Amino acid sequence: MVASSPYMQKADILSILRANNTVFTFKEILLASEGTNTSLLKRRLNYYVKKGELYSIRRGFYAKDENYDKLELATKIYTPSYVSFETILRQAGMIFQYYERIFVASYITREIIADNQTYEYRRIKDAILTNSAGIERKEYYSIASPERAFLDVLYISKDYYFDNLRSLNWNKVFELLPIYANKRMEKVVNKIFNGAQHHNP
Repeated sequence: MVASSPYMQKADILSILRANNTVFTFKEILLASEGTNTSLLKRRLNYYVKKGELYSIRRGFYAKDENYDKLELATKIYTPSYVSFETILRQAGMIFQYYERIFVASYITREIIADNQTYEYRRIKDAILTNSAGIERKEYYSIASPERAFLDVLYISKDYYFDNLRSLNWNKVFELLPIYANKRMEKVVNKIFNGAQHHNP
């Protein structure tokens, strides 16, 4: 019977399922499987998915169940990457418009739909992407500070409207600005700063 086959032993993925993270890539599971060959592991995983003991998010990505952290998935589809742009601006109250999609800074520009969730990746150059200034490292993913997300948006958008910048720490903004090495951005940031100071003396 299939269930008694040596490669169907649940113990093989117990170490994976005990982990605190909610999203697992095929590569991570392969490394944890200590030498299991690729085709064998694929059969195991398909078995666990069919049994309902593992949830398949998209090809090569698995979770314990449907309640996985979508921000964790967002930064695992393409790495290096971190959650930024409108996703953070909305959380910080700097824009009022709600976006169902999750915005991510990465080395590639692409739109991915996984498990009915849209992920929008926006390319920023490697020197910025790999600079950890203004990036908060959560347990299983990275996320931009409001100041970093503010600058990321201005890096890719020449003209952007912000609804409310009162939560912004301008000292942090100007500390982070040099990592972009962008004269156009410097002018725009200073213009926005001066306007904010005028409206909120």
